[in-house]
Amino acid sequence: MSAFVLLNPADDVATLVRAAKAGDVLVAGGAALASDVAPGHKIAAKAIAAADPIRKFGQIIGYAVSDIAPGEHVHVHNCTVGEHDQDYQIGVDLAAAQAAIPAPSERTFEGYRRANGQIGTRNFIALCSTVNCSATVVRQAAHELTMSGVLEAFPNVDGVCVFAHGTGCGMASSGEGAANLERVLWGHATHPNVGATIFVGLGCEVMQVEVMKTLYGAETADRFHGLTIQETGGTRATIDRLKAMITALLPEVNAVSRTPCPASALSVALQCGGSDGYSGITANPALGVAADKLVGLGGTAILAETPEIYGAEQLLLRRAASAEVANKLIARIKWWENYTALHGASMDNNPSPGNKVGGLTTILEKSLGAASKGGSTPLADVLGYAEPVGTKGFVFMDSPGYDPVSVTGQIASGAQVVVFTTGRGSAFGSKPAPTIKLATNDMLFHAMPDDMDLNCGDVLSAGVSLDVKGDEILDEILAVASGKPSRSEALGLGDSEFVPWQVGAVM
Repeated sequence: MSAFVLLNPADDVATLVRAAKAGDVLVAGGAALASDVAPGHKIAAKAIAAADPIRKFGQIIGYAVSDIAPGEHVHVHNCTVGEHDQDYQIGVDLAAAQAAIPAPSERTFEGYRRANGQIGTRNFIALCSTVNCSATVVRQAAHELTMSGVLEAFPNVDGVCVFAHGTGCGMASSGEGAANLERVLWGHATHPNVGATIFVGLGCEVMQVEVMKTLYGAETADRFHGLTIQETGGTRATIDRLKAMITALLPEVNAVSRTPCPASALSVALQCGGSDGYSGITANPALGVAADKLVGLGGTAILAETPEIYGAEQLLLRRAASAEVANKLIARIKWWENYTALHGASMDNNPSPGNKVGGLTTILEKSLGAASKGGSTPLADVLGYAEPVGTKGFVFMDSPGYDPVSVTGQIASGAQVVVFTTGRGSAFGSKPAPTIKLATNDMLFHAMPDDMDLNCGDVLSAGVSLDVKGDEILDEILAVASGKPSRSEALGLGDSEFVPWQVGAVM
């Protein structure tokens, strides 16, 4: 296997696919490496003059701080972020994107059909805390009931999941922050993977259940119940009341069973975390292929993390389904630029330290790799955070790049399965939608076998095509949607990853 791979003929850098030692000369006639360089990092494929743009994936990922010789290590010491192309060419690739939609044979999975037409991949009872003050009672009720063993008599119930958080009061009762939390709570309470929900409040908080019912319509919550600690008689009384309510609900929730359902009913959240230099070469584009195949089946693929498509948004805008859709995305990019500036930060604060150790140098490079999870079909819509998906196909949801916050919004939008790529390693899981984790490299897959569902490192190490790997990912999505436990589920992850996006003043 070659020491490096050049991803595009126009690229100035190549990516190492195996470790290189100090003194190695990797480019004919080039410079010897000054120190050891880890796989996933970049070397110059040609001479690069100071201040010149540096290209990877055929796109600018940064600018040279100094002259760089062929074969020299290219990273944070000699490459810095700069302006990226914002001369947007909206829709110029739309026809090609429409032609790229595959037409696979019909696929099905074994799902739970709800009375209101929703189709779930899991069957949970959910306890939703409206405010931090009720977090303990919902956690304790779920714990006591689970430890009692009563759930074992109901095999069609996947368990009691708890959605507790650190806000709900000390906040404005209207505006962007309140709307985010309302959509997240309602989206989880009425999620396809939830058979029944109990909202639990303190009673005097800002985030009132009745307000959500008025905004979103009680008719959508046929599986909805609620109570408050103040009206129930305090903490212990509320825990006991919750346990009694859940016990009474169990036979009804258990009555539903899995039946064949079309793959078109699936909404899949596309995520990455702990990314490395392999992410944009193996797992992310392979997931993009799987997303295209899902869209071809009539399903929905949801990309998110606005700060982590920054610098690659022009690639999405080129295949926007309309000017209206494009303008929604541009508006969110501008909002983020203003939001970070307001707090004394900037969009190039990314990548994280771990990303940099893994070979990623600038947010532009990271974003180009992250955006490839979205495949190549038309950008059908752009959603606000936790806004319900109303359009089939490939859609984008605005969110931070912080994985728990982003996935919380995607699940609230309706995603019944999450697919999460990682190169450095991740211990992420989610409820009520299971998370499937894809390793970007062989080393990680073997180092964290209990956490990784699939290995995408063989795209490089064994020459597995992205199309074949995309089929493998789609097969795994359908298997997990049908009830196969993902690795994160088997480990019990998902109880601490419910993190609504808190925007606005805490008062």
